[in-house]
Amino acid sequence: MGAYQAALAGRPMPQAIGEDRTAPGTIGAAVAAYYQSAQFVSLSKATQGTYRGLLEALRNAHGEKRLAGLERRHVETMMNEKGDKPAAANNVLRIIRMLAKFAMRMDMLRTDPTAGVKAIRIRSEGFKTWTEADIAKFQEIHPIGSKARLALSLMLYTASRRGDVVRLGPQHVKDRVLTITQNKTGALVEIPIHPDLAEVIAASKSGHLSFLVTSFGKPFSPAGFGNLFRKWCNEAGLTECSAHGLRKAQSRRLAEAGCTPHEIMAITGHKTLKEVTRYTEAANRRELGKSAMGKIRSGNPPVRVAKSGKKINKIK
Repeated sequence: MGAYQAALAGRPMPQAIGEDRTAPGTIGAAVAAYYQSAQFVSLSKATQGTYRGLLEALRNAHGEKRLAGLERRHVETMMNEKGDKPAAANNVLRIIRMLAKFAMRMDMLRTDPTAGVKAIRIRSEGFKTWTEADIAKFQEIHPIGSKARLALSLMLYTASRRGDVVRLGPQHVKDRVLTITQNKTGALVEIPIHPDLAEVIAASKSGHLSFLVTSFGKPFSPAGFGNLFRKWCNEAGLTECSAHGLRKAQSRRLAEAGCTPHEIMAITGHKTLKEVTRYTEAANRRELGKSAMGKIRSGNPPVRVAKSGKKINKIK
């Protein structure tokens, strides 16, 4: 609308974000151009915020440098500067690679300076999946009626990310089904409210449009809520647990209950089976193994088929 009004008045077009402090051909200019691209604008607000944080760090440190002068050795040096933080180093590679590909499409760059640069292999399962013992410990410290218990129950029984859980409110519930479009993926999920969650909501003080509100009666920001939930976890002695780990815990619970991947996806909002598999790796393998072996009846071993097509009843 600003551009439209400027055109009507015969004024120069508004500058792109950061354009007033960048010189053409620099890394800063490429970042400013990327902010105006359809590729960036089409991202969710949460993803835009993540990318903006990484891009601004790059622009603040190297924005005045020539984009064409960026080479592979520079990328690897920037990664090495992250020292013992491999995830942060990989984020540097990720954001430069994304910016470079955009710049090449826009004829701002001829070659990709990240070509051949490999991400650091990280031996990690990501956020810790809450165990039943972890959940019980949190519930012991934070009883029903507390804001902490409401937060735990909402995240656990809806498998919501923190950016979605702060939005949840009575307006999302109809006929005991919670319906919301997830911020990150745009997936629509319809989740029947579990009796345990209904009990906690009924016993908790909440806002008119958000179940979770601050001491001033206002909705939480995702970051503010994350910091407060970190405090609640620490109070329960769960220093390794996090808000996102509850999303993984619900995925584990669903897997242990025998739910199919597509049933789990209906709750979590995941769009691919690969994502669901990653989230359910912590399912109780011992119990699932006992269940699997129990499906093989004693005295009736599985039938194998030889290459000739003849059935082989005895397994060596």
